[in-house]
Amino acid sequence: MKKWTGPVLILIALVFILSNLNNKKNHASKEDKLEVVGPKYEYGILVDSFNVTKAFIKQGQTFGEILYQNHIDHPQIDQIVKKSKEIFDFRRLQVDKEYTVICTKDSIEKACYFIYQENPISYIVVDLKNGVDVYRGEKEIITKVMLSSGEISYSLSESVVKLGISEKVSIKLSEIYAWTIDFFKIQKGDAFKVYYENNYVDSVCSENYIGIGRVLAAEFTHNNQNFYAFYYKENNNYGEYFDEKGMTLRKAFLKAPLDFYRISSKFSRNRKHPVTGQWKGHFGTDYAAPKGTPIMTTANGTVVSASYTKNNGNFVKVRHNGTYTTQYLHMSKIKPGIRKGAFVKQGEIIGYVGSTGLATGPHVCYRFWKNGKQVDPYKQKLPPGDPIKNENKENYLTIKDSLLEILMIKK
Repeated sequence: MKKWTGPVLILIALVFILSNLNNKKNHASKEDKLEVVGPKYEYGILVDSFNVTKAFIKQGQTFGEILYQNHIDHPQIDQIVKKSKEIFDFRRLQVDKEYTVICTKDSIEKACYFIYQENPISYIVVDLKNGVDVYRGEKEIITKVMLSSGEISYSLSESVVKLGISEKVSIKLSEIYAWTIDFFKIQKGDAFKVYYENNYVDSVCSENYIGIGRVLAAEFTHNNQNFYAFYYKENNNYGEYFDEKGMTLRKAFLKAPLDFYRISSKFSRNRKHPVTGQWKGHFGTDYAAPKGTPIMTTANGTVVSASYTKNNGNFVKVRHNGTYTTQYLHMSKIKPGIRKGAFVKQGEIIGYVGSTGLATGPHVCYRFWKNGKQVDPYKQKLPPGDPIKNENKENYLTIKDSLLEILMIKK
């Protein structure tokens, strides 16, 4: 045997051993990276053993047609419609609304569940696993807070749009500072910072975005002066905005009798009536909103009238003190219990938006009296609202300080 044969054999053996060790290491690494797939749920239903189909309601498509195509017979469809009557009328499916059918994984593929997505959050489930069960559900809202800032070049809304964030941020800011800043007089160089909630369903991504939630804090710079607003809830019905000293930003009256709205017609001494076509004074402010939107009284007071007339429709009138009275017209209905002599608190629901009386669409006409004369509430120097209560002030100041630190973060 030649002298070099032994070292060569040893070298070959070492290569084999190292190669074997490396293969084992790679194999172990692959095992470590194996993804563990958990159970899959849709609308709280475990769907691992089902086929799931999602689609959108088409023009002319009916609830019965969808179920029949998924092997549910007509007698059972009739039973579902009758059982769901108090929960949802399936005869009124809306075009382009999403629905989900969950079927068995067999040759029949019979529907076990039907889910109709009424809006981004609420849905109706028809459970056909054991008989018929119909119920409502809601998706969990995922909230992510965001800090945005900008400088005014032309208008607040334009500046917000340029930031690529929701236009509703500008609407919220104008509502918060309605009694503090005249937004018709803001100028180039004014600036804002806003710390607010973005809401999502299912996951935090743009396609699952459903809108902004609360504005938690804001700083608005106008004429080189900083105006702060901090959200704090010391009333069960609603939260309010206070400044750095704990003084409310609102006046003794809420800015509007609705939470969500748009002003469709302002107070005017001369306006063409949309129904009669006559030119006459419009001594109220019209807030357009969907039918059924709750209407709140803008301040504490006593109901002096809750009735119906040909022009006003269903309406409620509230006397707040010897100086101020308000009225709310065109309600779809007056809330039960709201009658003459009843005491109502600021923010309490007194009725619901409608179009009764002389009205072209759903809205509330809000009228405001001062010393017996109808006036524009936005042009009144109204008394301030109540400051933070003494028993809540320490807690408020703690929350305010933490929010102020966030607003001080430089963008």
